[in-house]
Amino acid sequence: MSSTPNALEELKRAAAEAWIFGLPLIEVATTRSRAGQFSAAAVNSFGHMRNLADHRARAVTTPNNDTLYSSAQLDLSVGPVTITLPPTGERYISLALMDAYTNNFAILGTRTAGPDGATYRLVGPNDAAEGANVVRSPTNHVWALARILVDGPFDLEAARAVQSGISAQGPAAPPSKAFAHRSAPRQEYFAAVDELMALNPPPATDLGLLRRIAPLGLGGGQFDPARFSAKEAAAIEAGIAEGRTMIRGRGVGGVQWIDGWSYPRADLGDFGQSYGYRAAVALAGLAALPPVEAMYMRGQGEARGLYDGSRLWRLHFPADRLPAVDSFWSLSLYEATEDGQFFFADNPLNRYAIGDRTPGLKYNPDGSLDLWIGRDHPGADRESNWLPAPDGRFALFMRAYLPKTEMLEGIYRLPPVEAV
Repeated sequence: MSSTPNALEELKRAAAEAWIFGLPLIEVATTRSRAGQFSAAAVNSFGHMRNLADHRARAVTTPNNDTLYSSAQLDLSVGPVTITLPPTGERYISLALMDAYTNNFAILGTRTAGPDGATYRLVGPNDAAEGANVVRSPTNHVWALARILVDGPFDLEAARAVQSGISAQGPAAPPSKAFAHRSAPRQEYFAAVDELMALNPPPATDLGLLRRIAPLGLGGGQFDPARFSAKEAAAIEAGIAEGRTMIRGRGVGGVQWIDGWSYPRADLGDFGQSYGYRAAVALAGLAALPPVEAMYMRGQGEARGLYDGSRLWRLHFPADRLPAVDSFWSLSLYEATEDGQFFFADNPLNRYAIGDRTPGLKYNPDGSLDLWIGRDHPGADRESNWLPAPDGRFALFMRAYLPKTEMLEGIYRLPPVEAV
């Protein structure tokens, strides 16, 4: 292609957009290749995490400590897969079905199917859809991620029994291939994006972006990095750097803070053409559910969304302002990695989240609730409501499962986290 200044600037912009567009594909492919961290489950079958996530859980960023996870990497290119969910009664369960671009195209479980369980037939984008309970996936690669509520240590065995009832039956499929990581050199990164796009073609609604990134030659499975001159390669490198800065600087999320909390956008979990937002979520909150299923609110902190663990913090809920949910809520604390991911921190109570199901939680005489957050022990009378923090910086995330209408519509807002 031409190496004029205009052409090089166009190539730089294309590289930035293409890097951002491809990041969710890369993150999901990385998760697919790490599926063995859940269990030895093969493609088209479920692996189960039999314990709640703790500070050792590093497979997926921002895990929760409320539910057991069951995960299946599905390959519909070899044929349909049948998924069975067991009866759950009053126990919350959700099975998110995500396409290769991290969009939740269906969520099965408590909210959509009720307590009695069901069997579904999941078909690929080109398969015939016949019979009852058929769900069509936009891509052949699907990540099925189940969350099963655990009400406390006494409830773990019962939750595991429900978990064992989740199953997938489908044709044998080859093992998941390893693709380049997000930090890979440009040649390897775009070669991986190219192949993943060929395996999982983007929808027609992405045509505008596909035309803008056309100078890179992605999507046909025949990406050729050798065809670019030294000047063109430098422009591509500059575009990638710009894309990384946009994502890590959260310049694409459009975050607005209300009383010290950010609230999810309506398109979280089913992103449409919000490519920057989709990439930012893939990096910091991969596999996030849509707001109608669960709302995730992040505390603003003191700097870049982080709090100082050496200080004592309080989250005070007046009696009439407890989180407005139809299922449950919890406040999780994470340490942040340099590349913007979040994982639980080791602590003396082995407590990684606190919420309405925390054993021994104490309410004030007037029905209000105080949660205490920090590194140092807040005193014996506050320990039941203490969420321990690490020595350094940490992040806070509030989860509200099956949020009520007033939360979805922004009528209800969380109170601010205050330094004591």
